[in-house]
Amino acid sequence: MQILLNKILENCRRITEKGKVATYIPALGKADPNDLGICVADMNGDLFSAGDYEKKFTIQSISKTVTLMLAIMDNGIEYVFDKIGMEPTGDAFNSIIKLEIVSPSKPLNPMINAGAIAVTSMIKGKNSLEKFHRLLNFFRKISGNENLDINEEAYLSEKATGDRNRSMAYFMRDVGIFTGDVEDILDVYFRQCSIEVNCIDIAKIGLFLANDGRIPETGEIITSEKVSRIVKTFMVTCGMYNASGQFAINVGIPAKSGVGGGIMTSIPHKMGIGVYGPALDDKGNSIGGCEMLKKLSEELDFSIF
Repeated sequence: MQILLNKILENCRRITEKGKVATYIPALGKADPNDLGICVADMNGDLFSAGDYEKKFTIQSISKTVTLMLAIMDNGIEYVFDKIGMEPTGDAFNSIIKLEIVSPSKPLNPMINAGAIAVTSMIKGKNSLEKFHRLLNFFRKISGNENLDINEEAYLSEKATGDRNRSMAYFMRDVGIFTGDVEDILDVYFRQCSIEVNCIDIAKIGLFLANDGRIPETGEIITSEKVSRIVKTFMVTCGMYNASGQFAINVGIPAKSGVGGGIMTSIPHKMGIGVYGPALDDKGNSIGGCEMLKKLSEELDFSIF
């Protein structure tokens, strides 16, 4: 595995030249577009890594998978999906169009920004700080990293430039998707997206999902098999923005990307994989990361289909 990862990473480095780092959140624009890393965490407790796998980056939309788990644990499946749909969308992750034209006006799925904001609103706590600390501790638990925390610069940058997310949030409150203070809900959302991780952290979260909601090292059950299956299904159908169908055909495994350059994948009952490459394609996915996962899937026949 180690030899294979080294080979794949070196073969994919050049493709990063075709991508661009995200700049609409100013803090993300500081990333080095040449960075590329990968980590594989398997059920035996082994880690295999190559490249810039220890480089820290903000988790961004990968956080939507973890928040969805906690929201379901807090409220139940029926409550969550009464407010949020289960269907893929061909629109961009930050589109507001379907909120206005679909009746009832609820987000199509929890992997787009509108759906993720609605999910974040369901996290239980007496105030935004308590809600976020519950969420952060959940991240720490399932990643096995008690030191996870937010990148303060990224958090403030997201908060200062998040007007489209604000417009979606106010619209959703207006139509009754959630109640409460919009700015408090968004504060939790901006914080969760700004959690700083590396490839090892997201590989271990992917492994947790691959193990059906159990901590692999201890066997401790954190969430149910059904909840983890729901999350993995959304990863297949909606996890790679509006390139999810193409990724499912080319790679064939559950995955969730973030505009910080990370991609988390979960191969049921086998392993979790975390990749990082901040140079993005035109859909907002790591161009080098997608290529590495495609080649790894071809070599090891990972497809779940």
